[in-house]
Amino acid sequence: MGIRNLKFSQEKFRELLIHALVRHDLPFSFVEYEGIRNIFTYLEPNVIHISRNTGKSDIRKLYESQTNRLRDELARCPSRICLTSDAWTSIITDGYLSLSAHYQLGLQKRILNFSYFPPPHTGVAIAEKISGLVKGWGIERKLFSITLDNASSNDVCVELLKNQLRLMNSLVCDGKLFHLRCCAHILNLIVQEGLKKIDIAVDKVRECVKYVKGSLARKDRFGQCCSQNLLDTKKVLMQDVPTRWNSTYRMLSCALYYRLAFSHLSLSDSNFQSCPSLDEWQRIEKMCSFLKVFYEATLQFSGSLYPTSNLYFPQIFRIHLKLVEEKESVDPYMSQIANQMWSKFSKYWSDFNLLLAIVVVFDPRYKFTFVEFSYKKLYGEGSLQLKMVEDTLFALFDEYMQATKSLPMACESSSFQDSNDNQSRQGSVEEGPSHGILEAKFQVFRIGER
Repeated sequence: MGIRNLKFSQEKFRELLIHALVRHDLPFSFVEYEGIRNIFTYLEPNVIHISRNTGKSDIRKLYESQTNRLRDELARCPSRICLTSDAWTSIITDGYLSLSAHYQLGLQKRILNFSYFPPPHTGVAIAEKISGLVKGWGIERKLFSITLDNASSNDVCVELLKNQLRLMNSLVCDGKLFHLRCCAHILNLIVQEGLKKIDIAVDKVRECVKYVKGSLARKDRFGQCCSQNLLDTKKVLMQDVPTRWNSTYRMLSCALYYRLAFSHLSLSDSNFQSCPSLDEWQRIEKMCSFLKVFYEATLQFSGSLYPTSNLYFPQIFRIHLKLVEEKESVDPYMSQIANQMWSKFSKYWSDFNLLLAIVVVFDPRYKFTFVEFSYKKLYGEGSLQLKMVEDTLFALFDEYMQATKSLPMACESSSFQDSNDNQSRQGSVEEGPSHGILEAKFQVFRIGER
C-alpha cells in the first residue's frame, strides 16, 4: 500500500476547488459557505480560503488556458474540420448559437462556442456569426463541411459561407460536399408527416395510458390484471409527448405488450371505455412494426460514443425500401401513411447525400460493394447516381493527395487508439448493413461480385 504524501499544497487545493466548481456547476459563493470552510480547515488548519471573486478570476484563467490549448490543437490538426451548429432560444427568449468541431486528431468532438445570438436569426446573421467564430479559432481554411437543420435561413447561410471559402480557395470539390442536413431532424419531419394521418386506435391507446396512470387505485387494478395474465409488471406504461414521435413508438410498443391486461381491465372496470378493439390492436401492431425501422435509425443517428456518418447510407436505404414496400401494401391504412411520409422523404432524400454515400465506402463491413448493391436495387444497372458517387470519390482523393504533398507525415498514437475504441463501441450497436432479408441479399450480392 502506497504512503500518502502528507505535504499540503495550497496551489493544488485551489486548482482542485476551481475544477469542482466548473464540473459540478456550483455557485461562486460555494467557496464562502461556512460549513465548507469548516471542512477545509478541519482537513488542513493552514489552508488559505478564497473568496467568490478569486474563484471567478481563477475560472476565467482556466477558460483562457483551455481555449489556447484547443486553439493549438486545432492548428496542429492535419485533417479537415467538420462543423455542426444550431440556434437555440431560452425560456426567456434569449437567443444562443452553438458551434462544434469534429476532426481526425483522435476522432475528437469539441464544443467550440455556445454564445449569445439575439434574433433575428436570418441566414445572413447566422453566416456572419459562424464566420466570426470560425475566424476566431483560426480554422477558416480547414473547413470541410457543416451540418445544420432544415430551416430555410440555413440554406442562405450555407451559400454565403461557401462564397467566402471559395474566395479563399479552400472549398473542397467546389462545395458539393459542404452542406449536410441533420439526418435526425429530417427523420423527425418524415415521421411527423405520417403521424398526421394517425388512426383513432392510437388515440385510444393514449387515453388508455392516461386512464391507468390517473390514480394509484387504477395502477393497482391494472397491476392485478397484468398478474392474472402472467405479464411482467416491472415494465412501465409510457405516455407519449406530441413533439417527440419516438415517444409515440415507445408508448405503442409498451401498450402492445399489455394488450391482454387492457382487455381484462375493460371487463372488470365499467369506467374504462377507451380500450381498442381486436381490429384496432392489429392496426396498432402494424403501425408499431412500421415505426420500428425509423426508431432504430434515430437511435443510430443519435449515438455519441461512436462515429455515425457511416450509418446514414444503410439506414436510409433500409427506410427507403420500407416506405416503398408499405406504399404498395394492400392495407389501405398503411399505404396512406406511407404515401404521406414518402412525399416528405422525397423532398429531402430523393437523392442520397454524396458525402455520406462515400463515407460508407470506408466502413470495412460495407465498402463500395454495398453502394453498388444499393444503387442497383434502387435505380437499376448503370445508374448515373452510382457513377456520380464514384467520380466524386476519386475527385476527393485527388484533392487530398494534392493537399498532403506539402504536409509532413503526422499522426498521433492516440488517434489509432481512439479510433479502435470507437469502432468497438460502434460494433456493439450494429453488426451489419441491416437485418434479415436485406442482409442476406447483400451477402449473396457480395459473393457474386467476387
